[in-house]
Amino acid sequence: MSGVAELPPEVALLTDLYELTMMQAYYAEGMTAPAVFDLSVRSLPSQRNVLIACGVEDVLAYLEALRFSPEAIGYLDGLGRFRPEFLERLASFRFTGTVRAIPEGTPMFAGEPLLEVVAPLPEAQLVETFLLNQVTMQTVLASKAVRCVFAAAGRPVVDFGLRRTHGTDAGLKAAKAAYIAGFAGTSNVLAGMQYGIPVMGTMAHSYIQAHASEEEAFRAFARQYPGTTLLVDTYDTIEGVRALCRLTAEPGDEFRVSAVRLDSGDLETLAREARALLDAAGLQRVEIVASGGLEERAVARLRASGAPIDSFAVGTQVGTSADQPVLDTVYKLAEYAGEGRIKLSTAKVTLPGRKQVFRSFRDGVAVRDVVGLADERLDGVPLLVEVMRDGRRVATAEGSLERARARAAEGVAALPPRLHTLDPADEPYRVEVSAGLAAELERARIRAAAQGGDASTRTTPPS
Repeated sequence: MSGVAELPPEVALLTDLYELTMMQAYYAEGMTAPAVFDLSVRSLPSQRNVLIACGVEDVLAYLEALRFSPEAIGYLDGLGRFRPEFLERLASFRFTGTVRAIPEGTPMFAGEPLLEVVAPLPEAQLVETFLLNQVTMQTVLASKAVRCVFAAAGRPVVDFGLRRTHGTDAGLKAAKAAYIAGFAGTSNVLAGMQYGIPVMGTMAHSYIQAHASEEEAFRAFARQYPGTTLLVDTYDTIEGVRALCRLTAEPGDEFRVSAVRLDSGDLETLAREARALLDAAGLQRVEIVASGGLEERAVARLRASGAPIDSFAVGTQVGTSADQPVLDTVYKLAEYAGEGRIKLSTAKVTLPGRKQVFRSFRDGVAVRDVVGLADERLDGVPLLVEVMRDGRRVATAEGSLERARARAAEGVAALPPRLHTLDPADEPYRVEVSAGLAAELERARIRAAAQGGDASTRTTPPS
């Protein structure tokens, strides 16, 4: 069992062309001094009160494995853009940098560095595309999944989304991200093998249709899988429940069922009717699973209605984060050769230097985060931890998926209750910039504005 999915053989080429052209230019100009890059989120999506950091483990696996094969170098040579001496460098390329990150599963917010890379400038530049790709997708999906966990209010939620996620890689990462966020399991068998996630599933309508009758299908499936869950809505949901009740009343104990799944219709009404029938037949132990186009708001409505549903299976809407599929992540240069660097573009100002995020608590509840300089000593728990040194994972970075899952549960439990709601919180979580970082920003702004020809415009620190 591995904590990450297998990387494609030519993963070094899974990058944007301009990363390689800049890399060649840096080497040609002798610009190989240490650089600091931050990966962060500019702003929270309108329907998100909190994000769940995810994707760090895949980033570390990529950085350790990053190599240019002879085939990759041959392809680049054929483009006619790269000089022989640069291609020779790529043949022996290894990532040698240091990485600090907010550990997977940690709740986080906009304006905070989720991940920091310190490496020679060409190395740190090359990895931008892959890091953004993996962290963005997995953080989007984990942040969607945790909303379903909020909505279910303690009832299990299972990932059924593989068939409609945007590709096979997304299907694997969606299952992992959802499990970290608090899902009970997945229908994705490869994700189960790859990550050790519990696999769960029932049956499709086609199994029922393929048999001469619904009862025959139920009997055959229960014989194969005692204690199974049966899908009861192929023809008529309530008649399907009645059929199940009749079969359980037959002599012997061959027909044993643990749950029924409702996959269509008015789930609240059908759940109440199904529960009444099951209870009348003495089947109080048989649970009800709801599925069929569900997402967090539908789950919340069902829970608020008091519908007797014991667990939820969600798919398309969560596996694609359909309501908010975009996250404004950026990977920006914060320091080069020991000097803070910033960007002054309108509404895209960045913060200079190496940083730390300090989270403060009151009575066990998180009250604010402060983004400060890495060497500042501020109140609160520091969130960024070293996970890679000299291109190799450090011992503390060998975090298991179960640890990330526990971290998410602990972190979410410590958030203010207003952030557990599905609507935008009346009062957003406080993220502030320290006085030391604000002063460093002003110094960097003066230098950058002078280089850009406008030293007079003051810049407000990002908030």
